[in-house]
Amino acid sequence: MPVSDELSKLAARAKEAEDRVTAAREKAKADLEEDVDFTRTAVEKQNKVLRELASEDKGRISDPWNELQAAWNEIVGKVREDIEARKAEHDLHKTERRADRAEDDARFAIDFAYSAIVEAEYASLDAALARMEADELSEQAGATA
Repeated sequence: MPVSDELSKLAARAKEAEDRVTAAREKAKADLEEDVDFTRTAVEKQNKVLRELASEDKGRISDPWNELQAAWNEIVGKVREDIEARKAEHDLHKTERRADRAEDDARFAIDFAYSAIVEAEYASLDAALARMEADELSEQAGATA
């Protein structure tokens, strides 16, 4: 699958996330809790896929990407533990602070994802350039043979 198709898939998923979050404002609490559970399952599934890809592609992708993936798993685990611990709080002020922090975390996650998309664009364009250069060298080698 061409890299541009992967970017299209990413754009469609970002739009889906935007639509779900926008719709969340109008949902009942039980429905929103269901959406959160569904999305958490989807996140866990995607993280598993990413871990498997990184494992299969070891040596094919740059070490910093493997390191980033491992660090990402650790950070996400800590954030999830923090979220679960804060959910148990029933004090109004603590709950308001939890909501504020959750919103700040969401904003940062969006900024992080935005940066990842920009990085994906750079990596995709660099891959296209590298392929073009490899094809040119292959043509030159064929012409001189």
